Amino acid sequence: MERAEEGRVTTYDDRASLTDLTTTAERVRRSVEGVIEGKPEVVRLSLTVLLAEGHLLIEDVPGVGKTMLAKALARSIDCSVRRIQFTPDLLPSDITGVSIYDQQRHDFEFKPGAIFAQIVIGDEINRASPKTQSALLESMEERQVTIDGRTYELPTPFMVVATQNPVEMEGTYPLPEAQRDRFMARVSMGYPTPEAELQMLDVHGAVSPLDDLKPAAHAHDVVKLIDAVRTVHVADSVRRYAVDLVSATRDHPDVRLGASPRATLHILRAAKASAALSGRDYALPDDVQSLALPVLAHRLLPTAQAQLNRRTAEQVVQEILQRTPVPASGSDRAYGAGGRQAPGGPVFGGQRPGVRRI
Repeated sequence: MERAEEGRVTTYDDRASLTDLTTTAERVRRSVEGVIEGKPEVVRLSLTVLLAEGHLLIEDVPGVGKTMLAKALARSIDCSVRRIQFTPDLLPSDITGVSIYDQQRHDFEFKPGAIFAQIVIGDEINRASPKTQSALLESMEERQVTIDGRTYELPTPFMVVATQNPVEMEGTYPLPEAQRDRFMARVSMGYPTPEAELQMLDVHGAVSPLDDLKPAAHAHDVVKLIDAVRTVHVADSVRRYAVDLVSATRDHPDVRLGASPRATLHILRAAKASAALSGRDYALPDDVQSLALPVLAHRLLPTAQAQLNRRTAEQVVQEILQRTPVPASGSDRAYGAGGRQAPGGPVFGGQRPGVRRI
């Protein structure tokens, strides 16, 4: 399988600037929000995960626009898109591909599966068996597929956007821990406000807005934006704060399985993407704070006692955010790249009430 933009080498001069990044991301955001009304925070998180080279898990009850969000994001970017409808009878080879014997050539020919696309939409992923779900593990982590001893590279950019119904729904399987850990973030759509639902009736009443959705960016633009996000500076104090948050999940009495080191890497990448979307070339503790819940909560397994007490993973993460000291602006004056202080000093606009700084 050939990579997208085969032979293209990204140099420093070819990388997008922060101005290019915010301009392109704004076009994509407006395009998606033209389909998904009243959910700006969900759309922003989706873009954050895309630019952070992660995968997104959308969980909620049926009918709130999970698949619509995934399709709108995919169509807003001019790249290859494949959709997989996960069902109980779906096989791993339906996802990864299969080698078929060619009688004329007297040799096996590989037929790529649906995973060979730049954006893969996995609809209702938890309706397939864990055996089939495990077919995504290698591709999501290593961006490659190994079949019959041969390894095939996946195109760039590569993102899996999966939807799932809550595990209490009929005919669902809980995602294995290894599968959940490979999703950078989980988001819930939630019900729209009455105003947004009225607007939805006007927009979706006659035709689907997806029919008129035009790409707002190209695949090679996204590759350059990802390269720009990689250059965002993260100060040592912000790195330490991310490590402290993740480490606290492993020692919490209500959690029997805390977040993995992969979660630390994901929250740092997402914080860099969030900073870039805000027009900054440096990350702040605020970026880590705002992403802790969607990045960490789906990875935690509460203890049996916590479940009996109706304690959720989201509540545990909120408690950890309240207890973990946040680096104050005076303790580290090098949030900006190259030891440069941010203009006017760091701003912690997203500080939660009761968060203690040191």
